[in-house]
Amino acid sequence: MTVIIFIIVLAVLIFVHELGHFLVARACGVRVDEFALGFGPRIWGTKRKVAIKDVPPGEMVETEYALNLIPFGGYVKIFGENNHTNELSEQEKKVSFVGKNKWQQAMILVAGVAFNFIFAWLLIAITYVFHFAAPTDAFTRYADRVQDPHIQITAVLPDSPASKTGIVAGDRIVIDDKLNIKNSLDVRRLFETSEGKPVSIKIQHEVNNKISEPIEITVTPTKDAKDSVYRIGIGLEDAGTLKLPIHLSLYESARFTVMIMKDTVAGLFNLVIGAITFKAQLKDVAGPIGIAGMVGDAARLGFGYLLIFTAFISINLGVLNLVPFPALDGGRLLIVLIESIIRKNIPVKITNVINTVGFAILMILMLVITFNDIVRLIK
Repeated sequence: MTVIIFIIVLAVLIFVHELGHFLVARACGVRVDEFALGFGPRIWGTKRKVAIKDVPPGEMVETEYALNLIPFGGYVKIFGENNHTNELSEQEKKVSFVGKNKWQQAMILVAGVAFNFIFAWLLIAITYVFHFAAPTDAFTRYADRVQDPHIQITAVLPDSPASKTGIVAGDRIVIDDKLNIKNSLDVRRLFETSEGKPVSIKIQHEVNNKISEPIEITVTPTKDAKDSVYRIGIGLEDAGTLKLPIHLSLYESARFTVMIMKDTVAGLFNLVIGAITFKAQLKDVAGPIGIAGMVGDAARLGFGYLLIFTAFISINLGVLNLVPFPALDGGRLLIVLIESIIRKNIPVKITNVINTVGFAILMILMLVITFNDIVRLIK
């Protein structure tokens, strides 16, 4: 089920990204030859004709829509993207990518990223319009609107004190005035100040989509070797169901999206600096297998968590694609910027070599990260 959910999430995000390129290219009067999800052997395909501007009345351009076997990717073939204007006829120039001005080219390249950000914004808004359970600590100003407030256990480390007592991701810690437990911070403080003595808390399991009656368990925190802090090996989050009117949902979702974007940019920047200074570690990066596991965890926590995590991935995909590296949208955008400054097109052979090398580097990096995911999974 985790694999199925991950493939669906990935396919949707790729579709949204490529749809951005597709629609803006069409709006700019550029011919799109193919719109495909996945790579490899063709599973399904069809061709459709459509009229676009700069094409003589009565004439149509044809686009092939395809679904391929390997779901980890997708692409849009935009006519003229790898051609110079002197290689095209006058009529072809009118409907080609390279025949458009630099502003239009930039808009087409940025459109995929923009659609990823917009999609994330809408997903987060949906969680608060339709009253799904989700993290609430980013919306403390609406504390009076939160229903069913609870402390959610989002992760349990293997061989930790928590795992040995039967605690699993998805369980809840019951708010308890006697123990002064009102939020996740109180729970952390309770374990950290335990000095390694047994602590009793009440938890609730989720069984068949229903929350069980509170069960009291006793767990003994252990000292973390890194920082000498007592913990039981769980991830916590303040959660609840928060329902907002549409206008507030869209506003708060926009704020939350911008916050995630800033954090993602900062994280990516720190990762690059770490790589340059040889301080970055592969354990800080997750590939498809690692992300699939996180998608499965989010789905088990609830539909709201799945939507927000999908939004998080969408934002990460958008930010990553803006990096000015060959084969990414940001790299192609950089070439358009350079061409607009020097007022001259860079030879196609050079850009093709740059993009091919960049793509090869990305594939090697992906293989290394995936291998690391597998090793981590086995351990």
